[in-house]
Amino acid sequence: MLQNREKGTWVKFTLMGLLFILAFIGAFGIGRYSVPFFEVPRILLSPMIPLEPTWSAEMETVVLRVRLPRILAAALIGGALSAAGAVYQGLFRNPMVSPEVLGASSGAGFGAALGIILAGGYFLITLLSFTFGIIAVGLAYLISSRSRLNRSLSLVLSGMMIGSIFSSLISYIKLVADPLNDLPAITYWLMGSLASIRQRDLLFVTIPIVIGLLPLLLIRWRINILTMGEEEAASMGVDTATLRRIAIACSTLITAASVSVSGMIGWVGLVIPHFARLLVGYDYKLLLPASVILGSTYLLVVDTIARILATSEIPLGILTSLVGAPVFITLLLREELVQ
Repeated sequence: MLQNREKGTWVKFTLMGLLFILAFIGAFGIGRYSVPFFEVPRILLSPMIPLEPTWSAEMETVVLRVRLPRILAAALIGGALSAAGAVYQGLFRNPMVSPEVLGASSGAGFGAALGIILAGGYFLITLLSFTFGIIAVGLAYLISSRSRLNRSLSLVLSGMMIGSIFSSLISYIKLVADPLNDLPAITYWLMGSLASIRQRDLLFVTIPIVIGLLPLLLIRWRINILTMGEEEAASMGVDTATLRRIAIACSTLITAASVSVSGMIGWVGLVIPHFARLLVGYDYKLLLPASVILGSTYLLVVDTIARILATSEIPLGILTSLVGAPVFITLLLREELVQ
């Protein structure tokens, strides 16, 4: 029985991996300038392995310089947001929780809007977005630590209030922003997009995501204990306070890094972990890797659709909402939302 279960798990992860590879390779070939799929792996390997070129210089430029940074960023950000959502849902024992619950997205949005009206360059906008995303969660944690309410409840409520404050500040900045230049830029950023991703942005987002995601993967079996509740976890000799701080810090880091370069992309961290649970169950040893793979695949597919669906690129936040909300409603009606 156990061997059959393990075999079934490996089959599911193999299928998820193949689906990711198809989405990854397909994203390079699909676009306004199409590239034959069989040429994509050869072009990607050409900088490392000497190969006889069977492709044009234009194909190489499109694959390596234009699409590669964007596709890698989509895979990283999709996996990071999904992992953060899965961790938060486990920590707070609430299936409705998403990476935005502690105010990181609202804080990052305020930082980006501030950078835009200050006429800062792309680097300043990204840096302010990342910084204020971290500040927002830090404020929420500081407030909750002084509350006498249940820790999880006080942290969620604090995050909601901090997020509301930063959302109000964003609205004020939009009110005073230049309606011809700054306001459209702020509005477009808040809707989420990977259109402006370049190699420098990929490095900026990769480092914090890797730093935050690796500890979560290493302690994922301990997150199972936290889902039982603090009292039960403490009775098993687990330092719940330290473990909770590590999980929140890592999830905040990868969320802030993702939002700072992509804008607000909703529903990934809310919906994808539920699909992962339906496939592999509640065990975080399997759930977290599955969430990363599925989140990466999902955002790769959505970003590819955003590039080709209309003459002008559609913001990712619009598509993720249009896809995520009906799926979430379906899961809700079928009573398949699980913790």
